[in-house]
Amino acid sequence: MDFLRPASWEEALAAKAEHPTAVPIAGGTDVMVEINFDHRRPDYLMDLNRIGDLAEWEVGEDSVRLGASVPYSGIMANLSTELPGLALASHTVASPQIRNRGGVGGNLGTASPAGDAHPALLAAGAQVEAESVRGRRLIPIDAFYTGVKRNALEPDELIRAVHVDRAAGPQQFSKVGTRNAMVIAVCAFGLALHPESRTVRTGIGSAAPTPVRATAAEEFLNAALDEGGFWDHGKIITPSAVKRFADLCSAACDPVDDVRGTASYRRHAVGVMARRTLTWTWESYRGVRRTTEGAA
Repeated sequence: MDFLRPASWEEALAAKAEHPTAVPIAGGTDVMVEINFDHRRPDYLMDLNRIGDLAEWEVGEDSVRLGASVPYSGIMANLSTELPGLALASHTVASPQIRNRGGVGGNLGTASPAGDAHPALLAAGAQVEAESVRGRRLIPIDAFYTGVKRNALEPDELIRAVHVDRAAGPQQFSKVGTRNAMVIAVCAFGLALHPESRTVRTGIGSAAPTPVRATAAEEFLNAALDEGGFWDHGKIITPSAVKRFADLCSAACDPVDDVRGTASYRRHAVGVMARRTLTWTWESYRGVRRTTEGAA
């Protein structure tokens, strides 16, 4: 195994073009585990830690550009207001040591269905900034996951950043694990309210071959909220609508039985998390509306 250590982004792109099978490594929290257990033996490892701008973020008027190597601890400390769903997901990642090393770029590159960042990125509607010597492109998160631990990157591309709209409404993340820390998700669920477009987006992790959205559940809830005037009046969502939303989220799963949990348990747990996160986010939205109307 050869080790590549580019000093700049341009050098990294050139090295990736010359060695398309090279595996990039920054935090190494996924890659090194696979290597240590002999599940992976790449010809080349490419260390990206000398490229400083990968660990930087930029908060714009409407969105956040998050460098691929920004650690989870950095998201928690600095971006909990702009990216609340992703910050909540970051809190559930492994241990403090791993949160100080691992980042969203590695989660995306590995593309494991159990990656903690994926449900929050799906719910927020993120875009992945990929680049090669041929140029740069933005990949919508909905098109990024192509199979079990497979993504839409071309062999010569590297992830440079993730673009996420600043939260305009409440967001939530929930995860089920076999213990409270240092655990791979049995299943996970992300939810984001987008009041400006009057839509709800979801993200489901570890309950299908890839991270997925519960699109039928979103369509049902979007229609129910719109037809009932809920966005305008901030009324409590009816229990029947919450239950239907949760049932549709469960139906969006395509899980397997494994050592962490059964398929039936995963479907059930996703439904419970969908019901709870919808209740929490909608109550937050109603609270903001009451505060705004009271100030007016």
